Amino acid sequence: MSPAAGDTAPDPIALTRRWIERAVIGLNLCPFAKAVYVKEQVRFVLSDATTPEALLEQLAEELVLLRDADPVQIDTTLIIHPDVLTDFLDYNDFLDNADAAVEALDLQGILQVASFHPDYRFAGAAPDDISHHTNRSPYPTLHLLREDSVERAVAAFPDPDVIVERNVQTLDRLGHEGWRKLFED
Repeated sequence: MSPAAGDTAPDPIALTRRWIERAVIGLNLCPFAKAVYVKEQVRFVLSDATTPEALLEQLAEELVLLRDADPVQIDTTLIIHPDVLTDFLDYNDFLDNADAAVEALDLQGILQVASFHPDYRFAGAAPDDISHHTNRSPYPTLHLLREDSVERAVAAFPDPDVIVERNVQTLDRLGHEGWRKLFED
């Protein structure tokens, strides 16, 4: 469906920022996200890739850029790719390629790639389980993280193992209707 006169297409970066502000930070799904977000240390990249191969090339470029960047300027990167890997199973398969890129660039132990997708599903969970929303973003997104930043954040958190359990409890209380309302304007 094309936008009506005067309407504009959704801005993937703006919608991703809204998701971060309202869900990731707002619901405290990631207790480490707020600090880098408010310091504007998150790099948002809108990919124009239309093939997995083009996305993999861009991923490699962004991994090198993040590796070489001053962490005070860029601590983490989100590659938002609305035009490729929109099918979750294809996206999930691609994650092996993302890990292989980290290894090929000799960045294991330095950088890692986390995954978010609008149709994210945990293996073994019912298709409509609210827990999937802990990893559901507005668009398919690759999240590049510095291992040392993750280690510092985890060390500063009293009990990082409870984060996943707490997130599922938060979403259970919120429910599907509450999740939907979270993004109403």
